[in-house]
Amino acid sequence: MTQPTSSAHLKTTEVIDERRTLRQTLLQQRRQLDPELRKMWDQSLIDHLLAWCEAEKPASLAVYSPIRGEPDLCRSYSSISAMGIALAFPFVLTKNRPLEFLAWREGDPMTTDEFGIPVPLQRDHLITPEAMLIPCVGFNDRRYRLGYGGGFYDRTLAVLPSVISIGIAYQNQLCEFEPGIHDIAMVKILTESSCE
Repeated sequence: MTQPTSSAHLKTTEVIDERRTLRQTLLQQRRQLDPELRKMWDQSLIDHLLAWCEAEKPASLAVYSPIRGEPDLCRSYSSISAMGIALAFPFVLTKNRPLEFLAWREGDPMTTDEFGIPVPLQRDHLITPEAMLIPCVGFNDRRYRLGYGGGFYDRTLAVLPSVISIGIAYQNQLCEFEPGIHDIAMVKILTESSCE
């Protein structure tokens, strides 16, 4: 005899399915961006990011290596470092734990992690960033982020409640979805058209 399915379980399953479908649609949309338009948007994002860093001067900033068509901000990292802001890349230590952040300076050797993402080779110099750049698959008008579904950034934000979380996205990734129970809103969303 099968157990009756609760309405709460059905709702959770529906939300997961809706988010999976939305995620796939947004990723496909991002992959199909015209390369020249992407370059223009990335430069606008970089301009907004540099202006924010110049105005706010965080002591440290977690950056990222772009994957799967994410906005590429790498050209700004040396300029940010020249402002005296310490940089770090996220690193997955184990699957269900918060991210660690490996300190990085221009010229430091890089390697790839188990997900194929470029990260600093060194594993000894960790920092807790004051601000974090967090790539988004999508975001809503309440600054909640839709990611890839692994929960790494949400677990990290849960243990770093004072960090300045900056979601990075293209404006066409704005969409409507209900946040999950573990989702944490970004402090800011930075797109090619605004920094809010």
